[in-house]
Amino acid sequence: QVQLVESGGGLVQAGDSLRLSCAASGRTFATYVMAWFRQAPGKEREVVAINWSGAGIYYADSVKGRFAISRDNAKNTLYLQMNSLKPEDTAVYYCAAKQQSVFSARLFWARVYDYWGQGTQVTVSS
Repeated sequence: QVQLVESGGGLVQAGDSLRLSCAASGRTFATYVMAWFRQAPGKEREVVAINWSGAGIYYADSVKGRFAISRDNAKNTLYLQMNSLKPEDTAVYYCAAKQQSVFSARLFWARVYDYWGQGTQVTVSS
């Protein structure tokens, strides 16, 4: 069982930065694929970034070059550094974990993840 707790959301202006954190319980954090998803009002949950095997990384086109996902396995923590924020980045951001170490195309789908955090709100004003 893994518990995930996000923090770091807030209200910012366009162009600002935020860093989200996701603290995970359990002793096998390093063996999990970790991801950030987001869900805006009236929209489906969408993948933002995925990290697997420590060095493998995927970014959605909408955030590529602005967001950076990273993890500290010693601290059981996943991060999302968000720079140059835009109003369209406004959403609830969730971290998710799946017990596998390699990438697969299924990882783009929210339903395949085993564990979810409660979400943290990010609001970007124009």
